[in-house]
Amino acid sequence: MRILVVSDIHANLAALDAVLSAAGSLDAVWSLGDSVGYGPQPSECLARLQQAGAVMIAGNHERAATGAISTDDFNPDAATSAQWTKKTLSPAEHGFLDALPEVSLQPDCTLVHGTLRDPIWEYMHSYEAASAHLRLQESPLGFFGHTHIPTLVTEDHRLPRGCELYRLQEGERIDVPADSKIVVNPGSVGQPRDGDPRSSCALYDTNDNAITLHRLEYDIGATQKLMEEAKLPRWLIERLAAGR
Repeated sequence: MRILVVSDIHANLAALDAVLSAAGSLDAVWSLGDSVGYGPQPSECLARLQQAGAVMIAGNHERAATGAISTDDFNPDAATSAQWTKKTLSPAEHGFLDALPEVSLQPDCTLVHGTLRDPIWEYMHSYEAASAHLRLQESPLGFFGHTHIPTLVTEDHRLPRGCELYRLQEGERIDVPADSKIVVNPGSVGQPRDGDPRSSCALYDTNDNAITLHRLEYDIGATQKLMEEAKLPRWLIERLAAGR
């Protein structure tokens, strides 16, 4: 199987379409949460993922967009965009987002937005969070999002912390090991935060048992224009071009 793994689309349809177009023929699409929030086209992105038959899970922005969680812990710009998204989505879309699970178990693989310890909120930035996640992950492979940074986490019991974290680069291939666990963050489709404004995603080939990271150009200006028309916060508009 050839599986496209995406995360943190954030209502950026131009970015999502660029990724789907470049991916070519696929057997599945896995979306790791935060398909909405920040960006100007939440309904369109949900529709595109549904058309692709994507396996979807919830992130904090799905939950905020329906009022399932408070935006009190969001920064002001994120809270403003969450409230805009909530008003923009239809009742049917609210119901769809509310029904999304926070963890999805696929064959030999676990999908989560944050960590298995706290699926929608915890960032897997630290060794402590990563090792706690790995202890809970029963499958050999996992995918996560939320940080917007392409990352590989490998289990390594030789280390006192029990794991290692690596930043992934464009074109990098990860072979899934047979005797230990790994977790991969494909980066963000719609709002990269690693200094590279290009969309980030991963292709998982189950026949080769390997994952490859990809970066793709998209029309950032088109998304920024729609955000301006929607009167979304200025920093959310500007950060797209900076990859921050």
